[in-house]
Amino acid sequence: MILDRIRGGLVVSCQAGSDEPLHGCMAGMARAAMQAGALGIRAEGPQDIRAIRDAVDLPILGLYKIRREGVPVFITPTFESACMVVHAGADVVALDATTDVRPDGLTLAETIDRIHRELHRPVLADVSTLEEGLRAARAGADAVAPTLSGYTPQSPRQEGPDWDLLAGLLRELTVPVLMEGRIWEPREARRALDAGSWAVVVGSAITRPQLIAERFAQEIRRHV
Repeated sequence: MILDRIRGGLVVSCQAGSDEPLHGCMAGMARAAMQAGALGIRAEGPQDIRAIRDAVDLPILGLYKIRREGVPVFITPTFESACMVVHAGADVVALDATTDVRPDGLTLAETIDRIHRELHRPVLADVSTLEEGLRAARAGADAVAPTLSGYTPQSPRQEGPDWDLLAGLLRELTVPVLMEGRIWEPREARRALDAGSWAVVVGSAITRPQLIAERFAQEIRRHV
C-alpha cells in the first residue's frame, strides 16, 4: 500500500496560493524536501501536482482547493476534482471530510467508494473533530488527519497542534492517523510520531518563508 511508504516519516506540504511569493515554485520545494529526507509530499492543484510528479518519485498526497461562496467544503470537494488530482499524478486523494454531503450531491461514503473503484487510489480524510474522523472511517477513508481542527466552526480555535484530537483519533480508529496542523517545531513532529501517528505532515514551518520570517520579525519587535 502506498501509505506504507510514508509510515514513520515526514510528509512536507508544498503549497503556495496565487498571492504567495513562492507560487509556481513548489516543484523545487518538493525536491528540497526529498533531499532533506521527506518520505512524501502533500500538494495542491493539478498544475503543482503535475510539476511535483515530474520532479520527485515520492508518494504525493494530492488535493484541489475549490472555493465557492456558501459552500464550506473546499478541499477536493467533488468526485470530479478527485479525478483531476489523480490524473495529475497524485498517489493519495486528500479531501475535506467535515460534512457528509458533498457539493456534487454525493455523500462522503459514495465519494470515497467511487475514488476506490474508479480511480484506484486511497483516501486521506481531513477532519476537524473526533466525530468527523469516526464518520470518515466508517465511510471508507483509508487514513484520517486532524488537518482542519481550528478552521471550522465546530472545532476549537488554538495556536498550536490539536493534541487532544490526535489522541482521540489514535484511540478510536484502526485506520492510519496522520498528524497535520500547526506543527512548527521538530520536537512537535517527534511528539506526534511517538504518540502513534502514522506520519507527520508539516507545511508552513518549512515551505512558507513569509510566515517563517514573520515569526522572527515579531519576536525581534517584542524586544526592541
